[in-house]
Amino acid sequence: MTPSEQIDQLIAELTDWRGETFAAVRQAILEADAQIVEEWKYMGSPVWYRDGMIAVANAHKGKVKLTFANGARLADPAKLFNAGLEGNARRAIDYLEGDKVDKRALKTLVRAAIDFNQAKAKK
Repeated sequence: MTPSEQIDQLIAELTDWRGETFAAVRQAILEADAQIVEEWKYMGSPVWYRDGMIAVANAHKGKVKLTFANGARLADPAKLFNAGLEGNARRAIDYLEGDKVDKRALKTLVRAAIDFNQAKAKK
């Protein structure tokens, strides 16, 4: 099974609000850049890459968590980050039941992560 198929299966198994939220997050990430690659790592977590890791997502009992590998170094004008704010590298967005995914802002954040990865690779 490919990583994309594994992510499809994970979303299908989330039969409550988390499945819809997870699908919306994934859609926004993939729409941000055509060269983003999906992987399945860390004992069953979707991970998105472009010139380095962008983010990893997990569905927990009461939330969908999207963690950006270098979130502490990214501008977040829409203030999407609401978890892991004390970390030196990572930042996360916790989506709770009833939260809407701001796809435009999330795409902007994903593009910022790609820009960071590309700048880091050039050094």
